[in-house]
Amino acid sequence: MDSYAIAELEIVYCGAATRLVFAAAKLFVVTEAGYRLWYIDVDGMTQSALLHRFNESEDIRVELSGITAGGRRFSGIGYVHPNVAHAAAAIRGDGTLAGFEA
Repeated sequence: MDSYAIAELEIVYCGAATRLVFAAAKLFVVTEAGYRLWYIDVDGMTQSALLHRFNESEDIRVELSGITAGGRRFSGIGYVHPNVAHAAAAIRGDGTLAGFEA
């Protein structure tokens, strides 16, 4: 498993683009037996209304794009799993993460 600190992260949800504001975020890329999956952990989110919206919605699919702290650009589709009490979210990747193809 490889991890990358994220400098910038933007999601598109219901047609609206939102740049996430957070204290820390990490991208994790796991490769096992030729299979690759990815997810993002976001901590210290200040956009509590956005977290509440995902918490109350069945539609948690987003398009996302970002830049790692090292300058590597990435984009993909994911599902936001909010943790409102801890001002955090996990984004589970769905399919290929552009910028991190095998």
